[in-house]
Amino acid sequence: MQNAVCSRTMHAPKWVACDPVFSPAFYRPYESAVETAFLMLCNTRNRLDEQGNQSGVRAMTFRLKSPGSIRDKLARRGLPVTSEAACSALHDIAGLRVVLSSVDLVYRFASLLRASSTAEYVGMRDYISSPKKSGYRSLHLIMRVPVLNDGLTVMIPVEIQLRTSAMDIWASIEHDVCYKPVQSALQA
Repeated sequence: MQNAVCSRTMHAPKWVACDPVFSPAFYRPYESAVETAFLMLCNTRNRLDEQGNQSGVRAMTFRLKSPGSIRDKLARRGLPVTSEAACSALHDIAGLRVVLSSVDLVYRFASLLRASSTAEYVGMRDYISSPKKSGYRSLHLIMRVPVLNDGLTVMIPVEIQLRTSAMDIWASIEHDVCYKPVQSALQA
């Protein structure tokens, strides 16, 4: 499984087909960005393995933020719910996560990513050295990856979350406790 290759092309989820603002055309560059970034993560994993860190990467996943989540985030920031506002203000529409075996490997993986010639490093939020009040810990990198969009190369932001298995479990629990009750209350 270490050298598994993504054999399916990334596609926007079916729920975007009916969305008037965040349509499949809106998601297309983000789909390509996830594919490019995922390959970059695979390459970084291989470089880590070459340095003698076999099996340091436990899992690699990705997602596209749903139209509802985009709307909610724009509203929380007091921004208009438009594709233009989303593209300029949100850096996590395309998200990837790497679960590693130790904190040391999290920082080494991040260092390799920042040095990548494939993508442009934008910034980092270190919730490992400065955890959130909830106890959430993770290292978030914002990278911009090149994608071809309508014949032009554009740089699309992706958020890459790096964490250990224990941090991943805590993040899942925190998400269920903090976000699920809010969504349930909104639907009631």
